[in-house]
Amino acid sequence: MNGIEQTLIGGIAGGTAIVIPALGELTSELSGIVNLGTEGCMLAGALGAYAVTVATGSAEIGIAGGAVAGAIFGLLHAYLTVYRKADQLTSGLVIWFLALGVTGVLGTGYVNDAITPLPIVSVPGLSQVPWLGPILFRQDLLVYVGYFLVALIIFVLHRSRIGLLLRATGERPEVVSVAGIHPNVIQVVAVTVGALLAGIGGAQLSVGYVGTWFDDMTSGYGFVAVAVVLFASWRPLRVMVGAYVFGVALSAESVLQTNGIAINQYLLDALPYLVTLIALVVVSRRGGRKAPEALSRALTDVT
Repeated sequence: MNGIEQTLIGGIAGGTAIVIPALGELTSELSGIVNLGTEGCMLAGALGAYAVTVATGSAEIGIAGGAVAGAIFGLLHAYLTVYRKADQLTSGLVIWFLALGVTGVLGTGYVNDAITPLPIVSVPGLSQVPWLGPILFRQDLLVYVGYFLVALIIFVLHRSRIGLLLRATGERPEVVSVAGIHPNVIQVVAVTVGALLAGIGGAQLSVGYVGTWFDDMTSGYGFVAVAVVLFASWRPLRVMVGAYVFGVALSAESVLQTNGIAINQYLLDALPYLVTLIALVVVSRRGGRKAPEALSRALTDVT
């Protein structure tokens, strides 16, 4: 296996830890609520998944633990912003700091614990396709979940009543209310589901891609997920591309270090973020839809 294949295989696995939370943030923002606490939800999901995996010996069950942990923090953010009318950005940062503190305290006992991470699953037939097969179809379970979620969210947003209500809530919640539907409920569900997906993204880090737990292991992934949604103009396919670009750049950093290629360490550390930012700026300049109106109003009120 050459360096390019290694980079792309690792890029898909690492990019999944951005794809799933970014799709969750997309869902939340389309309802009119931004969640800067995505980073905190990912941290909670990473620790929740790891702790449950240590307790049960099953990384698959651990994923459920990560999802629940992320959803709890998301539900708190939803309550503060929807029912208490708290500032969305401030509430998100509070969620992040809270998760950082909670995971820092509760995660101390898991630093030296060993687990069996998610196994690699080869898709029969597809994994045998030359070159692309090993890259796309010899991955862990959550990578395939990421593929599925992209297709599911595209379908739900554009081919279902649920998607119509979600997008309508993000544009004109008062119109949804006149139709006899409670926009607050839709927003709470959307934010909580988004945080649940962020928790699964954290699980991909701790029990999938990295296979261990350490303090603040998300290293800004949640903020990258929020930025990806913004630059991708709230389009699921662009979100997926941006997330995988980040994953490939992150994997390239690791492959370069492994092969002893002499590059400044600070440049290597910044590489994934720089490459993703440049790629997303280029894509966004090709045009995209505006932010949901309710979201724009909320952020304008903040500034």
